[in-house]
Amino acid sequence: MSPNETSATPLLVLRKITSILESFSLAQPELSLAELRAATGMPHSTVQRLVANMVQEGILDRHGDRFRVGVRMAHWAAPAVQGLDHLELLTPVLRRLRDELGETVCIFRESQGKRVCIALAETRRMLRRVVQVGEIMPLHVGAAGRVLLAWNPEVAEQIYRSGLHSLTDQTITDAANLEAAVAKARADGFAITTGERVSGASGISAPIFGPQAELYGALTVMGPALRMPYDVCASWVEPVLAAAEESTRSIGGRLPQGGLPTSWI
Repeated sequence: MSPNETSATPLLVLRKITSILESFSLAQPELSLAELRAATGMPHSTVQRLVANMVQEGILDRHGDRFRVGVRMAHWAAPAVQGLDHLELLTPVLRRLRDELGETVCIFRESQGKRVCIALAETRRMLRRVVQVGEIMPLHVGAAGRVLLAWNPEVAEQIYRSGLHSLTDQTITDAANLEAAVAKARADGFAITTGERVSGASGISAPIFGPQAELYGALTVMGPALRMPYDVCASWVEPVLAAAEESTRSIGGRLPQGGLPTSWI
């Protein structure tokens, strides 16, 4: 074996271990050997050997014939996020999704019955929907508002009773219709809207959850409806959900039990 081959071997093993770890998700925290083999594309013997070694080192924990990321990993992860706030952890996710889809990506949070933009990765295109960090918007309009209401029932009830004023001819002003739309967003695990807050603008949004499975915020892709008609937004569901899950994992969050969005399963 040449020196180059010898030095490449540890790197190859690390890549295989990384591939195994990346097979786990919040929606699928436990996997069997067969599922790990399918997810990684590696031979059964390789997966079996690496998984056995990872269990021995505490990188994975075994539960019967299934495996999950080891509790020991939490001890290693803690120093990585020490001193970093959530926005530092989430900004790279926003930028990657912005670069992938080409449109502005934001995070909105609920505050005093409104929604406020707390983070932003702006599109590089000239034609854009202008939004700024700190901007406050109504909760009853747009994809982000739909998501923030879907996992915040107390606030939602207040909004339904508050009187829903119209911003465009697409704004939902009937409380029962808005409640049905919010229920659909919760069942789907995401929301898509067009022209509710601003005519000619679209958005797709998915929830980010915190450490206690509470709603942290709404990850939202927004842009002109000319580039983001409904069918294009629908084709972006998978990358938006993946970014929302990555965001949840980045801040040490977990999915709510008993209320898991069907699209995350």
